[in-house]
Amino acid sequence: MELASLTDSTIDFSDIPELGDEFWQKATLVQPDRTQSMTLRVKRSVLDAYKAEGRGYQTRMNAVLETYARAKAAKTNH
Repeated sequence: MELASLTDSTIDFSDIPELGDEFWQKATLVQPDRTQSMTLRVKRSVLDAYKAEGRGYQTRMNAVLETYARAKAAKTNH
């Protein structure tokens, strides 16, 4: 059964603690990083490998690039 088809009353939330006032006082708003359309040249073999995994190949490619960029930034900041 898919989660989306369940009603709230049928979902067991007993292992998830309530978020108290302290959590919300410390919470900060994080805006999603928007994507930007661009042209990128990649090897055909790379594109074919991502496309072979099915829909969402551009999202997966972006995730790999983002992981690399964050790791590089973290290394630079140390």
